[in-house]
Amino acid sequence: MTQSFPQDHKNQDLVSIARDAGKPYESVNLPIWRASSVLFTNVADMRAEVAATAAGERRAANYATAGTPTTFALADAVAELEAGPHPARTALLPSGLSAIATVLQAFLSPGDHLLMGDSVYGPARLFAQGMLARFGIETTFYDPAIGAGIGDLLRPNTRMIYLESPGSYTFEIPDVPAICSLARERGILTAIDNAWASPVLARPFDWGVDISVLPLTKYWSGHADVLMGAAVVREALWPQLHQAVRQQGLCVGSDDAWLILRGMRTLKVRMQAHESNGLVLARWLEKRPEVARALHPALPSHPQHARWKRDFSGASGLFSFELHAASADQLSALCDHRRHFRLGFSWGGFDSLIMPANLTGLRTAGPWQGGPLVRIHAGLDDTEALISDLEDGFAAMAAAKS
Repeated sequence: MTQSFPQDHKNQDLVSIARDAGKPYESVNLPIWRASSVLFTNVADMRAEVAATAAGERRAANYATAGTPTTFALADAVAELEAGPHPARTALLPSGLSAIATVLQAFLSPGDHLLMGDSVYGPARLFAQGMLARFGIETTFYDPAIGAGIGDLLRPNTRMIYLESPGSYTFEIPDVPAICSLARERGILTAIDNAWASPVLARPFDWGVDISVLPLTKYWSGHADVLMGAAVVREALWPQLHQAVRQQGLCVGSDDAWLILRGMRTLKVRMQAHESNGLVLARWLEKRPEVARALHPALPSHPQHARWKRDFSGASGLFSFELHAASADQLSALCDHRRHFRLGFSWGGFDSLIMPANLTGLRTAGPWQGGPLVRIHAGLDDTEALISDLEDGFAAMAAAKS
């Protein structure tokens, strides 16, 4: 026997009630707007919004894949913080790698040539060698310290120079302003991965770049609990990026965007703590007998320290250190079972991380000639606790078989 609702609980009531937000309500944080369908007052308004969305007009959305008030707020904030006075637009993507891949697909075509720094984020390199190569786009990896000498690598079909500053694992600081100046003279686009510095510590559009890709997953969020990326482009490039994003149906959820907005409010004070903690650890590591050198751009011993001082207003908590020698077992002993350092790839949260850096297959222009590398992310732990943890790690490394 089928049981029905009482007459005073008709299905239409369930659908229709509680859909009016009432009077405006102002809170400290923006609300989360969850949506798939977007409703319109009349057909004329619907048609106008469809046209505006297709044209990529700011805050236009005929369907929530184009955005919600929550995601629009985050996109505008990212553009303002990353580009400053330079007119720019932001596309929010599901991850940092998605932002990289979308940019490369949006602005490169079969037959094009891409120049990519040899020390870029490993998955970006693999995307260039895999997906881009399959579609007839050739990539040349260049020495990230090359500077204006990159002109010798340009070809008639070079369409983009892709940069990262500092480079992943080995932390080279390329001469981005010189490279961008040369690229602009030749009509070549420049894109940069600005993961390490965030807009608090660097503004790549001041250096002359055309495109900046960001893993909002990392410092923007700061809590290791959300995945998101962003591609920020100069205004003139927005239509091309917008079409690539829309045609692939790429979008982010409002809940995740709200988490990034919340984390963003404390970005500056967190970065100050990451910088301070990272420098304490790097200076301590420089003095350890096991360590050949600390690869931290803010240290005077770094080979491109002068460039770092020119381009950056501070440092994040991510750096590496090179050991004189260590077997695989000794590296594991150093990193395993620490009390405060965790093993993990994605950094930028409040936690401190440690991991051996495996550069196998990730360098071709200039293969790594140094000793074993260990990457550190200095989180928000007390530095005394982190140093004690590393001391225990070095003792475990010494006790392990070589």
